[in-house]
Amino acid sequence: MTIKEKARVELENRLHRVENFIATRGIGSRQLERAKRIQRNANLALLLGGTLFISALAIWMLGNNEDEE
Repeated sequence: MTIKEKARVELENRLHRVENFIATRGIGSRQLERAKRIQRNANLALLLGGTLFISALAIWMLGNNEDEE
């Protein structure tokens, strides 16, 4: 690595540390954590709901095919 690349990497690392510090201890950090938790729960609910829907649809389709035969 050249000095220029090392300096760029070091500046990016410092920037990420400052951003993480602000996100954890800055103004609005509690709201940010709450929003992340709500988003995670919504994504899990959508995943579970979609999986249940597809499973129910497959079971229903298999049940209809057996009735017709």
